[in-house]
Amino acid sequence: MKKLLSKLNDKLYVISELTDVNNELIPLKAMADREFTATYGLTGMVYRPNLDIYMQVCVKKAEILACLKKQRILPLSKVELISATLDSLHKRAKNHAVVEYEGDHYQRRFLPLKLSKSGKIVRKWVRIWFLQQANGKMDSQWESQLREIWPTYFLIRTVDL
Repeated sequence: MKKLLSKLNDKLYVISELTDVNNELIPLKAMADREFTATYGLTGMVYRPNLDIYMQVCVKKAEILACLKKQRILPLSKVELISATLDSLHKRAKNHAVVEYEGDHYQRRFLPLKLSKSGKIVRKWVRIWFLQQANGKMDSQWESQLREIWPTYFLIRTVDL
C-alpha cells in the first residue's frame, strides 16, 4: 500500500476539494455513460470527449482521496486493505487465480496498463483483486470501488500520465 501512496503528487488536498470534485463528476458521469453506451461495440480509436473528461476528473478525485488517506484524514477503504493483504499473502498468484480470504473468494486479474506506441505490445501490467460472488461472477460494487480508488488502472494508454 505504501508503494501506491508514494507515487502521489506532493500537493496536499483538503476535504472541500473532494466535495468540489464529486460535484463536478455528477453531470460528467451522465454524459460519459451516454457516450460509452453509444460507442459500445465499436472498434478502433473512437473520439469520446465526454468520457475522457470524466476519466480526467476521476483521476483527480483519486489523487485527492489518496492524499487525504496518506494524511490520515480519511481511513483506507476495505478494498485497499484487503487488496494489500492479498498482495502480501499471494505475491505469485497467476492471472485468474482464485483464493479464499476471510470466507470470501477473490480472483487475481492482470490488466494492461501501458501499451507500446504501436499499441501491439503491453509494456506494463497492473495486478488487482476482484471479489467473486457465490455464482462465480465479479461483485459490481467491489469493481466500482476499484475504479474509484485506482481509475488509472482501467485506462489503457501509450504514454504516461
